[in-house]
Amino acid sequence: MGDRILLIHGAWVGPTCWDSMKARLEAAGFECQAPAWPYDDRPIADLRASPDPALATIGVAEILDRFAGIAGSYPEPPLLVGHSFGGLFVQLLLDRGIGRAGVAISPAPTRGVFPNLSALRANALVLRTWRSWKKTLTAGLDEMSWSFFHGLPEEEQRAAYEAHVIPTPGRPFWQVALAPFNSLTTVDYSNPSRPPLLIISGESDRTVPASINQANFEKWKRSSAETEMRKLPGRTHWIIAEPGWEEVADLVIDFARRHPGSGT
Repeated sequence: MGDRILLIHGAWVGPTCWDSMKARLEAAGFECQAPAWPYDDRPIADLRASPDPALATIGVAEILDRFAGIAGSYPEPPLLVGHSFGGLFVQLLLDRGIGRAGVAISPAPTRGVFPNLSALRANALVLRTWRSWKKTLTAGLDEMSWSFFHGLPEEEQRAAYEAHVIPTPGRPFWQVALAPFNSLTTVDYSNPSRPPLLIISGESDRTVPASINQANFEKWKRSSAETEMRKLPGRTHWIIAEPGWEEVADLVIDFARRHPGSGT
């Protein structure tokens, strides 16, 4: 059995966002799984046409429990790799001692790291929609082009939108925004037993700007646990699938090989 990698996607897009990177990781000898969030494990066309009403009820805890359960089902701890909200979940899981190591790519921040104006604009759909914490939302092409796909030509933006964008619950956004008033995204930044963590940041990211990732990294440096950060110039929030995604995949491969499982 090969070394395992668990890929955790973020908001607005589904597991298909990992398709290219997953193929490259598998070609390098890793076994990869890219599960959906709860109630999202259906074809994209079906999700858009009729999202499960239960999707609107899930938040950070429910999504985190799903991936904790999947990671715990493996015969040995996997490498965790998450993008955006998925990167937040990687940090929360590592703090719980789940996973042998983790890579957080353009991650949503843990409690104590605050958004800036660019991040707020990227999440404007949630913020301006009445009672969005009880709703499932689908970002439009214009919104995704500004927040995710702005590094692509216009035709490729539309193609990426049609291939990847799915309905997303509003609840997790509010839980992160209200982090000072709840413990859902709380971690122990000084946790010495936390597994190794690599944060990868795109310097042209509008959704989770590099300054937020840097602040997140500085918090984690309080711990004696291994913590690394890489900033990639010119990369947007679509860093895992836009041109140059291969470099991101190779950083994951290098990190995985430096922190192997016993099945390697």
